[in-house]
Amino acid sequence: MALLVNKSRQFLYQPFTLKPPQILALLFLILIIVGAVLLKLPIAHEKTISWIDAFFIATSASTVTGLVTVDPGTTFTLFGEIVILFLIQVGGLGVMSFASLIVIMLGKKISIKQRMLMQEALNQPSLGGVIRLVRNLFLFSISIQIIAISVLSIRWVPDMGLSKGIYYSVFHVISAYNNAGFSLWSDGLIRYVGDPTVNLVITWLIITGGIGFTVLIDLWVSKTWKELTLHSKVMIISTFVINILAILLVYLFEFNNPKTLGMLSGGEKLWAAYFQGISPRTAGFNSIDMTAIQPDTALLMTLLMFVGAGSASTGGGIKLTTFVVILFTVLTFIKGKDETVVLKRTIRNAIIFRALAITMISLMVVFIALFILTYVQKGDSFMVILFEVVSAFGTVGLSMGLSPHLMLISKIVIMAVMIFGKLGPLTLLFSLAAPKKDNIRYPDGEVLTG
Repeated sequence: MALLVNKSRQFLYQPFTLKPPQILALLFLILIIVGAVLLKLPIAHEKTISWIDAFFIATSASTVTGLVTVDPGTTFTLFGEIVILFLIQVGGLGVMSFASLIVIMLGKKISIKQRMLMQEALNQPSLGGVIRLVRNLFLFSISIQIIAISVLSIRWVPDMGLSKGIYYSVFHVISAYNNAGFSLWSDGLIRYVGDPTVNLVITWLIITGGIGFTVLIDLWVSKTWKELTLHSKVMIISTFVINILAILLVYLFEFNNPKTLGMLSGGEKLWAAYFQGISPRTAGFNSIDMTAIQPDTALLMTLLMFVGAGSASTGGGIKLTTFVVILFTVLTFIKGKDETVVLKRTIRNAIIFRALAITMISLMVVFIALFILTYVQKGDSFMVILFEVVSAFGTVGLSMGLSPHLMLISKIVIMAVMIFGKLGPLTLLFSLAAPKKDNIRYPDGEVLTG
């Protein structure tokens, strides 16, 4: 009896500690709650919005998704738009990255636990160089955004005036670099479908923000192609290949569609296909009417959104490198080989298992959300619902017109999927249950597959 009492006391008075994934998830939820409260303030909106819409927009901005249930440009005041912009910037670069930057600027030392949090937030394999990565991350990000704001201002200030032109440049640059997809125009960037400056600046920001911070820093440090890490090489090659394929297929599928590319001139067709081939991977901007795209285009974009951007980037999805690892693993099995080799480097089994786990967990979450929305949104087509769910998971923000018509339950489900897509399946899984190592080795068994 005494032993039982002692154990009970130890349990009750044991200090409650959170693991890095749990702290990361908690900070993210706090950011969403603060954002929702600010957006619900009378000073933040010109049109009355409900609490659920405030939370939806705050979640979408914090997860840099871009799905909206109300039109941001006409619903929110300047204060509300700045709140959205702040959520996008913090959500894109990371809550822990911002907190760490403040600590660094104050001259304080970063503890091991804080380094572990940054490692988790930036998806880094080790603690080494995490502080340097955060510092470089901000220097790169701010520099790139300043350059892009300057170029867009040159284009928009003559049309809109000085203050509005600069403000619109700042908003869309931050939104594009963080792959958020928020726009102050209700129709996105359709009015600039054939504008070379807008197309090139926005897509440059999308690619830069989506390729991953580690790749950008590796490109800055390395002098030759050989000096680049395997991850950087895989990301650069696969990004180039998937973008080219996506552009060609969008051009082919939508060429004769009178509601999208079909009504454009030859040059505008190319610009629209180029822009819309790059955007679906994680950005969410549109230069054509997404409600009018062909079913094959919608399916292509769904696949692109599910794959997503690069690791340690502002984008979501299962990540492009995860897709590449699984693809090469399948090819290895087909060829009858024992080891997965990418660019003359063997991929460890631990990485393959991780890629498979990420993909399977993601598919299950997408299926569950799809099942619920298919039941709730009775009047909407399956393709439109699938597009919406995968867009939320990939933190993309493209929609075929479903977002404003979501039911209450559907909004909650989409919000949960956006958070899941931003934090990542393994981060959320590890925050719920810590993985335990098991040293027991069981006898081999045979299971028939295929």
